[in-house]
Amino acid sequence: MDICISSNRFPETVRIPASKSHTIRQLFIALLADGYTKIYNPLDCYDTNSCISACKELGANISLCCDDNENIYWNVKGVNGFKDQFDLYKQNLNDQLFNKSFNIDVGNSGTTLYLALAVAGLQLYNINFTGDRQIQKRSAAPLLDALANLGVQVQSKEGCVPILIKGAWKGGKVSISCPTSQYLSALLIAAPIAPSGTVTEIDVPLLNEKPYVEMTLSYLKAHDIPFEAAPDFSHFKIPGGSSWKVLPQKKSVPADFSSAAFPAAAAAITGGPVTLHGLDPQDTQGDKFFFEMLSEMGCDITWNGKKGEERSITVSRKGALCGKTFDLNATPDLLPAAAVVAAFAEGDTTLANVANARIKETDRIAVMAGELAKLGVNNTELPDGLIVHGKGKIRPVGGEVLIDGHGDHRIVMAFSVAALGSPVPFKITTAESAAVTYPGFFELFS
Repeated sequence: MDICISSNRFPETVRIPASKSHTIRQLFIALLADGYTKIYNPLDCYDTNSCISACKELGANISLCCDDNENIYWNVKGVNGFKDQFDLYKQNLNDQLFNKSFNIDVGNSGTTLYLALAVAGLQLYNINFTGDRQIQKRSAAPLLDALANLGVQVQSKEGCVPILIKGAWKGGKVSISCPTSQYLSALLIAAPIAPSGTVTEIDVPLLNEKPYVEMTLSYLKAHDIPFEAAPDFSHFKIPGGSSWKVLPQKKSVPADFSSAAFPAAAAAITGGPVTLHGLDPQDTQGDKFFFEMLSEMGCDITWNGKKGEERSITVSRKGALCGKTFDLNATPDLLPAAAVVAAFAEGDTTLANVANARIKETDRIAVMAGELAKLGVNNTELPDGLIVHGKGKIRPVGGEVLIDGHGDHRIVMAFSVAALGSPVPFKITTAESAAVTYPGFFELFS
């Protein structure tokens, strides 16, 4: 689907959708728990629907419900760490019972793929993984090597789907480089559920996106799951035999700072003000760093509300945007939004130490460099980043600009907000991909 954006109007208030990262983690934790877990106000999008399908194939029962106050929640009946499978195995001692195969299509969701690979290694059936064309190009080789060293049976072609996984997890010591933190989060979610008596030790010589590991560890702490972690996250030790619990709470899934970056970028480009509702400044999401970036570049950032209440944040700008240098290693998903804001700044903006942006849905460094050039924005592509040579405004050549969204939701949304500051319309291809994480995004445009 192509979409044409020519309006410079944007709403003054926006409710930010729930976090994809939190929603998917909560789904897998609920899958592994014993009993019914209620996930309130989750993100309902393509990626989380892929996760729901994966969890169902792994044995969860998931239904959409509404409480007396009209709060939406997913009711998830878990599999209690696949203990029924192991009880059956002990009774029959017959591997032939477990030759049955299940197929999981993760669609476009890398987070679902990586976490599901590790979780599938806890059980005894054959799980065949596949996904869309983009996922077929994203290698999970470091994670698969680690799982194989932990006793999991693994078959793949150069680490990409189709991938076959079959447990059981036997524990041991592995070393894994994590250009994406999702590899480590996958192991941290699965390792505690390994059989009692096993121990999983993980050396991590390389770790990008550290805040997402902190998010995963916050769930282990909330469920009283024991683990040892080096202060710099270079080593972990997790004993097996623990259980994910059903926590008695009605706390909603936190709003998504990654998605909030795009309405915030719209405010930076147009001057705003735009107030974003539902965000929690105390949440572990690393992408809240975007508001620090905008502040340094010349925006006014104001948090509204009190601790314990629902919070909102207002972004506005009266003066010019100015170029700055930012290290995005911990927050690579911010690169597209940051790059389009930088196009409207005066001076150079350097987005550095973010080679991990090249292994997302697309090579986002190369894609942003190429598409910004169509807007007359000079830029320098680096091996691990991008320098945007801003002139305070963009100068597209000719009439309507054709932007290739490359089927990447963050590329599509970034150039959609860039169009708000353009003298000519933008036509953006593959616009439907925005629904991967932000359903209703284009309804924000007048």
